Amino acid sequence: MTDTKIAGKPRARVLVVDDEASARSGLEKLLRQEGYAVDAAADGPSALQIAADRPPDVVVTDLKMPRMDGLELLQKLRATYPGVPVIMVTAFGEVSTAVQAMRSGADDFITKPVDFDALAFSIERVIERTNLKAEAEELRRQLREREGEGFEGLIGSSAALQKVYRVAKQVAPARATVLITGESGTGKGELARAIHKKSPRASGPFITLHCAALAESLLESELFGHERGAFTGADKRRVGRFEQANGGTLFLDEVGEIPPATQVKLLRVLQERTFERVGGNDPVEVDVRLIAATNRDLAKDVHDGRFREDLYYRLHVVHVEMPPLRLRGGDVLLLAMHFLRRFAIENKKRIDGVTDRARAKLLAHRWPGNVRELENAIERAVVLCEGPQIDEDDLPIDVAPLPKGGVRIPGATMAEIERFAILSTLDATNGSTAKAAEMLDISVRTIQYRLHEYGVAAKEKEKKGAG
Repeated sequence: MTDTKIAGKPRARVLVVDDEASARSGLEKLLRQEGYAVDAAADGPSALQIAADRPPDVVVTDLKMPRMDGLELLQKLRATYPGVPVIMVTAFGEVSTAVQAMRSGADDFITKPVDFDALAFSIERVIERTNLKAEAEELRRQLREREGEGFEGLIGSSAALQKVYRVAKQVAPARATVLITGESGTGKGELARAIHKKSPRASGPFITLHCAALAESLLESELFGHERGAFTGADKRRVGRFEQANGGTLFLDEVGEIPPATQVKLLRVLQERTFERVGGNDPVEVDVRLIAATNRDLAKDVHDGRFREDLYYRLHVVHVEMPPLRLRGGDVLLLAMHFLRRFAIENKKRIDGVTDRARAKLLAHRWPGNVRELENAIERAVVLCEGPQIDEDDLPIDVAPLPKGGVRIPGATMAEIERFAILSTLDATNGSTAKAAEMLDISVRTIQYRLHEYGVAAKEKEKKGAG
């Protein structure tokens, strides 16, 4: 075999699962001699516990075991650790079951009595295959970024999203607080994580908190922690999200839902970088970069007295607006194919793509639930699809009929198409001629001239969009 270690470091961590003590200890000894870090378990439940504490690089498991057989263990491992390769060990007469295991997601199988050289070769092969997959995914990610189709996991090449990428790349190296706004389901959390990954804090923690999911009495404790005895049930000190994020990034989702009393304490942390735990008096210093997100109009909430103006400006140092999916054009198809590949693998189905009719349906839908709605729609379509491609009937969406004044292609003149494009884009941007001009790649003056031709004044259109 090849060299067993590189610079004294174990080659990989292997988890051996076998209810026979002699077989288990024998494999463990031989694998250790070959330079592998080895954990051993006598049954499936014990293996899952070990995997939770020390995630393995490869799992070698017997097929026939009490309490939980190899197939059930395989299913549970796939659910929690989808990328970890599994090698199934079967008796000579269980080849048909081994084939079933391969169909269920096992990466390889070997028969008893175990030929150790064959096992070692199998382990090396599945590790190499896993590494190649990881390298290929990284190359695809880099290629997407180089071609403007992605940014640290975000996918899209539309002009609207390119603007987001530019701001995100500029702000990532800084410490400045970022406020991400946009409709629900647009990917605000994914953008926050991408900014963290591009920042000097990438090696530090990325901690998230959904502010709308907690009652006011619990939110303060979640953010700042509490001391023992601070309230009924506080039997020990608890570290809050700010302390957990020390040296990294804290992402506060739906920050507009934070109640006024907690807003005061949050403002102090941003100004002084210190706070006290609930029930405590000792100041705690933290080094945290804050990214906040909301689908609310915080400026309006400030005007209406629901959100502190000073906190708003502290959060609003850099503002990034995530565009809704309906303004991202061909990104719908890019995202749909991304989700299709992922869910096809998860559901172990061979689906090559979408039909022309399904593609047209995807592009025609307005996606009120944005990327999250698209993801759910593609997952359902993959589950229901019975052929090699997703068809329109597999998609759980209803496309609205053409609006009054809509166009049919073919069958419409260029003037009619232009009119429909301008008015529809203005409707989608709530009457903003600037945003519509950017999307259509024409000047604001051209839109204003066309509106005058159509007998629709720009100001009236702005007012209609605002309403």
